[in-house]
Amino acid sequence: MKFLKSVKDEMKKVTWPTKKQLRKDTLIVIETTILFAILFFVMDTAIQTAFGWILR
Repeated sequence: MKFLKSVKDEMKKVTWPTKKQLRKDTLIVIETTILFAILFFVMDTAIQTAFGWILR
């Protein structure tokens, strides 16, 4: 029970983000994920094309 009480006390100290901050951070994560997906797609396509030329 002491553990649960200390968990409850620690949770009171947590600073939760506002809805605005949460929305902003979520959009940053989504944008970054899309950016990396595009970057990896371009790099993968370039490497496949280069190997295709080399192995011809």
